[in-house]
Amino acid sequence: MVESVGGSSVEGDGAPLPSPPPNQCPGQWERLRLASGPWARSLGAVAALGLLYFLRGPLRLRDNLAAVTVFLSTLTPKFYVALTGTSSLISGLIFIFEWWYFRKYGTSFIEQVSVSHLRPLIGGTENTNSPQTTFSATNGENEMNRQSLSECKVWRNPLNLFRGAEYSRYTWVTGKEPLTYYDMNLSAQDHQTFFTCETDSVRPSDAVMQKAWRERNPQARIKAAYQALELNNECAMAYVLLAEEEAITIIDAEKYFKQALRAGETIYRKSQHCSFQSPQHEAQFRRDTNVLVYVKRRLAMCARKLGRIKEAVKMMRDLMKEFPLLSVLNIHENLLEALLELQAYADVQAVLAKYDDISLPKSAAICYTAALLKARAVSDRFSPETASRRGLSTAEISAVEAIHRAVEFNPHVPKYLLEMKSLILPPEHILKRGDSEAVAYAFFHLQHWKRIEGALNLLHCTWEGTFRMIPYPLEKGHLFYPYPSCTETADRELLPTFHDVSVYPQKELPFFIHFTAGLCSFTAMLALLTHQFPELMVIFTKAFFGTLLSPLSFMMEKIERLMPAGLWHQLSQI
Repeated sequence: MVESVGGSSVEGDGAPLPSPPPNQCPGQWERLRLASGPWARSLGAVAALGLLYFLRGPLRLRDNLAAVTVFLSTLTPKFYVALTGTSSLISGLIFIFEWWYFRKYGTSFIEQVSVSHLRPLIGGTENTNSPQTTFSATNGENEMNRQSLSECKVWRNPLNLFRGAEYSRYTWVTGKEPLTYYDMNLSAQDHQTFFTCETDSVRPSDAVMQKAWRERNPQARIKAAYQALELNNECAMAYVLLAEEEAITIIDAEKYFKQALRAGETIYRKSQHCSFQSPQHEAQFRRDTNVLVYVKRRLAMCARKLGRIKEAVKMMRDLMKEFPLLSVLNIHENLLEALLELQAYADVQAVLAKYDDISLPKSAAICYTAALLKARAVSDRFSPETASRRGLSTAEISAVEAIHRAVEFNPHVPKYLLEMKSLILPPEHILKRGDSEAVAYAFFHLQHWKRIEGALNLLHCTWEGTFRMIPYPLEKGHLFYPYPSCTETADRELLPTFHDVSVYPQKELPFFIHFTAGLCSFTAMLALLTHQFPELMVIFTKAFFGTLLSPLSFMMEKIERLMPAGLWHQLSQI
């Protein structure tokens, strides 16, 4: 047994331990000081009042108070109007600043200043400078930072739209930009990661495309793609860029992707045979694989958008069988949406049984599709009145629990499904459990909920019950991890400015915002009444203060009877 005491080690069970130095004793004196703090402050306040009372004679407090009263009685009503008006103006400015500060930083400025600067002066703080406490606090902050980074990971939207055929057409019609700079910058990084490798400089066409993915101007990217095709007519990545950004219809995009598929398959077969020769060849094979998977997936999405749904389902299934290790691309979410359009609910259940696993990351598509299938079994016969009389059946309880599970994972989705909030075009990247994911899910799946009779009615009747099951504050979750606190900031970066971002949980207004708003309204009302009825307000003010000070006067008279007026003089003589 080895124990460390004051930096030295003592071996043996029977070794006597030296007494700790005075500055390292357990915090008994510290606890005693903290426990006696409120009593000491109360006794100090009583002593100060007693001293002030005994010094009232030498300080001539009564005469000074009478002089102040006479001075205030000589003031005109205009002074009171100016006083209350100025008070209302100042409190209104404070209220506006508090509101702006809360909207921007999520906290009250007065409360923050009070906690950080005034609290140590009033109540003191515990000593947290010990090495152990500092080490624990540092570890806690690092753990919170790591958790925040993992929670706020941004994912590629598996159902993202086409830049030229859908996003650009929306801009032409409405004049609004559906994509933010942050979202497009993430897409540019994805393209550089998926479609470039170290050996691109060897092939001129690939070198041109490597620069094209870094261009910010869409026309410059399209121009670079045509330059790459002039150098190599079989450049698959050039066709991919033209399909994404130049094609103004889905049919045109599909034509470009078919050309990219022919070129991509040829390059893939060549690099597959050479992948084991060197690390450079392996990186090139990995890049060619990414290009081929991307092209096949977008071709399946084109078929889905053009109404060839069975063909799209077959292409997605074949792609998942050919490349089973690329589940991180979430191709199964494209398959779920296409199967729901076919109303092949048994096949949807089979996909969910494979991917709705505790070891795999969840998504709104998985949770809400599982809820939709369970709601489908009971929604056509569900009635709130009947359920309140006879109770819920086993199937209805299962459906409600599935809805609660989905709402806990992403609480923003129901407002879009129930059309309580307007939808916008989904971004190219989403934040799981955030508003961006809710927009992306509802944009494609709202039609499937409407198709099942009574599903939205069941959702409307039961989704708000989820929040009674989730602990508040959200330090703990119920079925999932606690809801992350960073989603609002990330969603504001991903979603356009004209969209009202959904925030959960709703932040409660701080006390000082209510206080300053009430103070501003009250002083403004006093200013108005004093201006309109000056004499009446003067009488009311005198009566109010007279009533307010009457208990104090009564106590002073009692004290005067118990203690002679010349007590201080007698004590000074002694």
